[in-house]
Amino acid sequence: MTSAVAVLRGFGPVFALLFGLQFISMGAMEMSGPFWPIQIKALSTSGTIFGLAGIGVYVCPMLGVSLTSAFWGRMGDRYGNRLMMVRALAGLAVTQLLVAFANDVWTILALRFLQGACAGYIAPSQAYSVQVTGGRDRARLFAWLQVATNVGSLGGAFLGGLILDALPFAAVNLTAGVICALCAIVAWGSLPVPPGGAGFKGPAKRSTAGLAPSAGLSVPGLLALMGILLTSRMVLQVPFSLFMSEVYSAHHWITGLSYGLMALGFVVTAPLWARLFEDRAPSFVLGWSVLIAAGCLAVTGFAGSTRAIGLFAALYFAWGALLGGTTPVLLSLVSAATQSDRQGSVLGLAQSCQQIASVVGIIAGVVATQRYGLEIAFPLVASLYGLSFLVALGLWLKSRPSSDKGELS
Repeated sequence: MTSAVAVLRGFGPVFALLFGLQFISMGAMEMSGPFWPIQIKALSTSGTIFGLAGIGVYVCPMLGVSLTSAFWGRMGDRYGNRLMMVRALAGLAVTQLLVAFANDVWTILALRFLQGACAGYIAPSQAYSVQVTGGRDRARLFAWLQVATNVGSLGGAFLGGLILDALPFAAVNLTAGVICALCAIVAWGSLPVPPGGAGFKGPAKRSTAGLAPSAGLSVPGLLALMGILLTSRMVLQVPFSLFMSEVYSAHHWITGLSYGLMALGFVVTAPLWARLFEDRAPSFVLGWSVLIAAGCLAVTGFAGSTRAIGLFAALYFAWGALLGGTTPVLLSLVSAATQSDRQGSVLGLAQSCQQIASVVGIIAGVVATQRYGLEIAFPLVASLYGLSFLVALGLWLKSRPSSDKGELS
């Protein structure tokens, strides 16, 4: 905890406020996350509708984000990422309040899609953080923002469960809407105008205009690698609980604990990975990405074959620990390869790619396990990590000649 506070102070008070806003707002959005199947089942008139809507309630917001993030990113470059953050929080607040009063599954799905389309908070938050910190230590910067999201999600799900135990489902969404509205007000009133705009007097004004993109990095290649890694991770999103029940006959609390171990592993190791990659050449980072992809392949292959639930849980934690060195680190490379006046656009595009990859992973997991059985889930995940290994290897080989430090992984 002391180390975390020191890191946040090191980035400055503005980033500490940004971290808090992301932690609280993303936690609010996850308050209803684990419990949507309960609400959808209660409102569904048939098993078919429940099956479709049970997937759609998670996929629809991802589709909304994927279709609009690049647009909101361009708006952020033009009108300011601070404004886009406030807009996203306000959009989340309004749609959460509307969802609370929805009484049929199709209205809920439409509002969930609208929620994703109006959101797009994370990309402008990342772009804004680059501006207010002068673009330094991007890997650690994005890692801590991802930590805020993951810890907020865990805390939000727990708080949502407490509310649902005492009150109707609508109370969860009403509470989340109020929290997002308060976050929008705080963001508008407390976050300074970033460099290049009137009213900002902070230290970051000195450097963002002069940030030069790193040479030798392929942004499309980095986005492709990040997308494959996310697709691999999301394959088990829907069938995980069924896998635990069929293979291990696990109680629900064991399933929930095992699932949460991945997030815990991510939260614990993401700052450590960022520290390892701090001030390192792109070839060094990509070389480790090759090793991380290979590690994920081995861990998921082993997890799918073991029948010892304790070992399975440990492997799930190890998987999360490896993932801590993927998305935040790759995002930092994407940011470093992009001109400072296009950060919002490219990070918005990156968020769109992440959402599309997540949707592909969810659909692939559902289709594959329904057609071939649950035993195909982990081999599919391992195969996708094999593909990510090859992509990472290609990017590393391409980056080596242009390494400015000559470091090899």
